[in-house]
Amino acid sequence: MSAQKIAALVTGASAGLGAEFCRQLADRCEVIIAVARRGDRLRQLRAELASSAEVHVIEADLTRVEGVARTMEALRQLGPVDYLVNNAGFGTYGAFADQSIDSQRDMVSLHIDATITLCRAAIPFMRERGGGHIINVSSAGAFLPGKGLAVYGATKAFLNHFSMALQAEVAGTGIEVQALCPGYTHTEFHRGLEREGISKDMVPAGMWMNADAVVSVSLAALGSGRVLVVPGEQNLALARVGYQRQLDTLQH
Repeated sequence: MSAQKIAALVTGASAGLGAEFCRQLADRCEVIIAVARRGDRLRQLRAELASSAEVHVIEADLTRVEGVARTMEALRQLGPVDYLVNNAGFGTYGAFADQSIDSQRDMVSLHIDATITLCRAAIPFMRERGGGHIINVSSAGAFLPGKGLAVYGATKAFLNHFSMALQAEVAGTGIEVQALCPGYTHTEFHRGLEREGISKDMVPAGMWMNADAVVSVSLAALGSGRVLVVPGEQNLALARVGYQRQLDTLQH
């Protein structure tokens, strides 16, 4: 691939925020490397974006070593990339001791291990090119530790901490790191939680955002110097409350 082409790699690209990132990045990039487990969805996305960008479909399960290796090879062959969006993720709901440990370990592998591996692979090339953008999709839940979401919230808190530290490390290189912390978003993510008894109707309608609005906020924030980006005033207010509660626990 020509080094002159502007490229992006997006994980979890088959639906929701990942697919929307591909759509909106197609206006900025010539090449999109779309990674997800569902190849049929990825091929539909490729057809949709055919007139806007060159889309490469990578079928990979990033909870598995083989999936990460396949994605790393795609990055090597089709990169370097100017945008890396670590979006792939899932959530479960229930008391930690009652949940399958395999599902919790998969969450850690996907949210943390895959993210740091792809960041480590992309950064040297971004440094050589004089810049780049890394967006780690976190969650407003990172600020609000709660029952039933112990591992999910912890992995997202990791992404916030990691992104802030990483931004400090790459300062002056032209590389920008963002932790995007959306709240309730209309995507397929919540279907899994609905199977566990968490209905979308339990959340006030005003708390929800659409995927296109969340991604627009994320991309608009690039260049602002902000690492933690929380779309929506209602979500920002909740994040501040959650952060203050954590600070309050430090008081003697």
